[in-house]
Amino acid sequence: MPQDLGAPASPQAAVKASGAGSSRPTSCPPPQLAALRSSRSPQPPASRRGAVHAPFPQKLAEALSSQYGLNVFMAGLLLLLAWAVHASGVGKSDLLCFLTALMLLQLLWMLWYVGRSYAQRRLIRLKDKHAGAGWLRGSITLFAVITVILGGLKIGYFVGFSKCLSATEGVFPVTHSAHTVLQVYFLWGHAKDIIQSFKTLERFGVIHSVFTNLLLWANGVLNESKHQLNEHKERLVTLGFGNITIALDDHTPQCNCSPPPLCSVISHGIYYLYPFNIEYQILASTMLYVLWKNIGRKVDSHQQQKMQFSSDGVLVGAALGLTALAATIGVVVVYLIRIGRSKSKSESALVMFYLYAITLLMLMGAAGLAGIWIYRKNEKSLDESKNPARKLDSDLLVGTASGSWLISWGSILAILCAENHPPYTWYNLPYSLLVIAEKYIQNLFIIESIHREPEKLPEDIRTLQVVTVCSGNAVSLASSYLRSGGVTGDVPGPGSAEAHAANGNVCLRGGSGKEEEESGWGGTLSPACCSHFLQGNAKRRVLRNIAAFLFLCNISLWIPPAFGCRPEYDNGLEEIVFGFEPWIIVVNLAMPFSIFYRMHAAASLFEVYCKI
Repeated sequence: MPQDLGAPASPQAAVKASGAGSSRPTSCPPPQLAALRSSRSPQPPASRRGAVHAPFPQKLAEALSSQYGLNVFMAGLLLLLAWAVHASGVGKSDLLCFLTALMLLQLLWMLWYVGRSYAQRRLIRLKDKHAGAGWLRGSITLFAVITVILGGLKIGYFVGFSKCLSATEGVFPVTHSAHTVLQVYFLWGHAKDIIQSFKTLERFGVIHSVFTNLLLWANGVLNESKHQLNEHKERLVTLGFGNITIALDDHTPQCNCSPPPLCSVISHGIYYLYPFNIEYQILASTMLYVLWKNIGRKVDSHQQQKMQFSSDGVLVGAALGLTALAATIGVVVVYLIRIGRSKSKSESALVMFYLYAITLLMLMGAAGLAGIWIYRKNEKSLDESKNPARKLDSDLLVGTASGSWLISWGSILAILCAENHPPYTWYNLPYSLLVIAEKYIQNLFIIESIHREPEKLPEDIRTLQVVTVCSGNAVSLASSYLRSGGVTGDVPGPGSAEAHAANGNVCLRGGSGKEEEESGWGGTLSPACCSHFLQGNAKRRVLRNIAAFLFLCNISLWIPPAFGCRPEYDNGLEEIVFGFEPWIIVVNLAMPFSIFYRMHAAASLFEVYCKI
């Protein structure tokens, strides 16, 4: 800068000049000098570029890894489709080789990650307190144990038909069992990790694991659906819809099994265990997806309040839910016994199922509406902080509910457009409408519940500890607290110091009859304050009962479709209106999402129950 403009020749000269000509301390330079320094001092190149370009490498790695995973998933889906439609040149051994290679690659990555984590075990690692809850890891462990049992049955099936099966059908269940055991160990130890090193490599490893589990889930769904479809075709004949059936899609080996009785037991047992394997794979993929979203994430120091399970005060909800569960088991057993035996028995089985489901869905919808109404009466800001696990829960609830909505709207359209209506189809209409409404209501209740923070004791109630008499300023303090909406969530019990402080000697203990009859907020504290304090605990008890009831009901509604009780297949009306193959494609695509919805909703409701 030219000297004739009054600018000092150097920053040091500016400091001296400012110190001589100004009374300000030298540690606080004038604004002109600060601006001069900021304009003249060169910024480090890394910091200048980092403010603009730092996020791009990680965003690029996220995009690259997600595209890699999607391409792996699409290739696997095409192999599954080719095998399902008996494409020439594509056999089951090709599909199993592809899935085995994916599992082995994931095994190598998990071993590397676990080994590196053990070598760095003394370092402090960031954790996502919301991810990998204990109850979720316990659930996935239970499903994993059943998946390992399923693998053992498949090994026995391979041994029985070893004369005409390829070696890949024996290698696949062994690899799958080892993959399941190591993956559960990995999720127990590292589901909460927030990875901050080798982020690009870890993104590819985690997303590979996500889509490997999704392909294993799709493989299980396809095998189970083909088995259900064959049974469905046989049942339609007994209902008088034989003209719309097609040939059975048989993938059984072309040789005899030895010993035959054992092979029959194994083949039937495999399909009864598939629902648990399907739930295991989808739960594993969701937990791994949260781990992938957490890579490189910056978390605040806020610690999540630990959720505790308690069964106190939920007798009504638990009793109703267990009654629904027992009724479900009875309905499923009777349905599977009667369906397909004769036309009259099949129709009576369908009517029984529709009546049971209509009753249960009405109760669930009423419970969900009650919970939403309670939340609306207690306006409270929701927690909108960034949380990948919570966002995934909300997205899965809405996304998977669309599967049953698609089936329900298809049934409604078929009922309205069909020319002939068997008597049991009119029960299908209210059933389909209630399926849509109940999931809509339940999603609203769950999403609002998981976005609410556990209620804490406000500061105002702690202030009441110093109040010893129920008169004057003490009353105004308590009444202002009650009017401000402070009586929510945790409130002091009748015997606590807070309760005695708020009530003095009038509200709860030792008050005269005249004082107890007063209902105004001025002068003395009336019994209304006592009822308001009780409403906080009563609200929590009602919400916990609703959550417990809905949890058990969702478990109940998961059982019928998971174990073959599927009226969408068996009533036959939709196949007449839409055609057999189009409707079967719709049901086979939508049913897995509908089944997963019930299990995911149950898991979310358990979390809601623990938070209330």
